[in-house]
Amino acid sequence: MLQPYDLTAAEAARQIRARELSPVALVESLLARIDALEPKLKAWVRVDREGALAEARQKEEEAAQLPAEIPGRRAARSASAPAAVKGLLLGVPIGLKDIFYTAGTPTTACSKVYANFVPEYDATVVARLKLAGAIVLGKTVTTEFACMDPSPTVNPWNPAHTPGGSSSGSAVAVAARMCPAALGSQTVGSTLRPAAYNGIVGFKPTYGRVSRYGVVPVSWSLDTVGWLVRTVEDAALLLQVMTVPDPQDPVCAAEAAPNYLSGLAKPPAPRVGLLRRFFTEHSDAETRRHLDAVAERLALAGARIVELPVPESMDTALADQQLIMAVEGAAFHQPMYQKQAGDYQPRLREMIARGLGIDGISYSRALERRLRFTADAHRLAARADVLLTPTTPTPAQADRTNTGNPIFQGPWTSCGLPAISLPSGLAASGLPLGIQLAAAPFAEARLLAAARWCELILDVHQRPPLGD
Repeated sequence: MLQPYDLTAAEAARQIRARELSPVALVESLLARIDALEPKLKAWVRVDREGALAEARQKEEEAAQLPAEIPGRRAARSASAPAAVKGLLLGVPIGLKDIFYTAGTPTTACSKVYANFVPEYDATVVARLKLAGAIVLGKTVTTEFACMDPSPTVNPWNPAHTPGGSSSGSAVAVAARMCPAALGSQTVGSTLRPAAYNGIVGFKPTYGRVSRYGVVPVSWSLDTVGWLVRTVEDAALLLQVMTVPDPQDPVCAAEAAPNYLSGLAKPPAPRVGLLRRFFTEHSDAETRRHLDAVAERLALAGARIVELPVPESMDTALADQQLIMAVEGAAFHQPMYQKQAGDYQPRLREMIARGLGIDGISYSRALERRLRFTADAHRLAARADVLLTPTTPTPAQADRTNTGNPIFQGPWTSCGLPAISLPSGLAASGLPLGIQLAAAPFAEARLLAAARWCELILDVHQRPPLGD
C-alpha cells in the first residue's frame, strides 16, 4: 500500500490541495521514516521535528481555505503564461543541504569552522520555497563546505559504495523516501552525480538562472543551486518556484521565468545529440552498453538520434575547472583558513592551500581555456534539443574514501549549461545507472520537456532495497 512518504512533491501538493492528504499526516509519515532509517543512513544534520509539525498544522488550515485546483494549472495550459508561485508547494516538506541560510537556525556547512554560524535571513531560494507553501523539514548532510572530503552519509543501495557528493544527504534522503525533494548545489558534479548514484532525478539549471544569495559559496564563477527529486515534474515544479530575478546575486538573470510546467503534459519526441567521444573513452564497458541501449530505445520510440562530435576543449575542461575552483575557494576561505586551518578536513585544507599558491597567470590561462570550451559547448548544444551522455563513468564505486568521479558532470557546470540526470536502470551489481541530458543556455523548458519524454519512454521505477 502506498504510504504518504512515497508521494512525490507534485503528488503531495495535489492531494493536499484536494483535501485528500493532511500535511500533518505527511510530515508524521516522513518523520517516522526518518526515525527508522536515519541511524544507518546518516542523511540529516538536524531535523526540525516540532517546527515542521507546527508548519504542517498551519498549512492544513490554509489548505482548507483554498480552491482545490493547484495555482498555475490554468496558466500551465498556456506556454506563455508563467505559473503562479504561491501555493504550488503547499504543505510539501523539503530538505535543505546545510549550506543554505535559514534565519535563526544554524547553517554549519558540516564544518567545525561554521559550527556556531546562525544566519539572520533566509537564502533567496529558501524564501521562495516558503512563499510557495513548502515546509522546511531540516538540514541535510553535505561534504564539508560542499567540497571533496566524503561525508558519513551511507548509500541506501549498498552501504559499501559511495553515495556521491557533495549533496550526499539530500540525495539519500530523497532516494530513501525521507523527503520528496531536497536542495543541493553543484560546483563540479555535486547534484547530478549523487542523483545517479542513488537512482533519482537531479537537476542543475543554467548558471545564473536561480539566485545563490544566502548560499555558502565554493567558487563564485561555478556555483549553481541544484535539487534532488524523484520525477521530472518535481524538477520543473521547484524550478518554477525558485526562478526569480534577484539583485542580491549579481549574476542572477533579470528576465522573468517561462512556464516550466506547461510542456510536460504531452512532450514531443526530441532531437537528441548523442555524445560518444570522451564519454565512452572514460566509461566502463557496462556503462557504454547501457548508453547504446538507451539511445536505441529512445530512437525506436521516435526520438531523432544524431551523433555529434565532442569538441577537443572538453578534454581540459575538468582540470581547468578544478584549478579555478581551488583559487576561488581559497579566496573565500583565506581569512578563516589563516586562523583555524587545523579545523578543516584534509582534502579541503589541501585545496585551499593549493589555491592560495596558484599564480595569476595559471588562473588566467585556465579562464581563457574555459571561455573557449564554453563557446564550443554552446555551439554544440544549439545542434540538438538535448545532448545525451551517461551521468557517471561507472555506477557508484565500492570506495567510501571519495565521492566519485565528476568527469561527466563537471563540463556542463563549467560552461553553465542546464543539465538533468535521470535514473535509467540497474547495473549487474544492482546499483543504479543514470543518463544525463544537457541543453542550450536558459533552455530549461525544452530540457525538461525532453527529459519528461525520455522518462516516459524509459519507464524506470526503482527504489533502494531498504526492506520496505
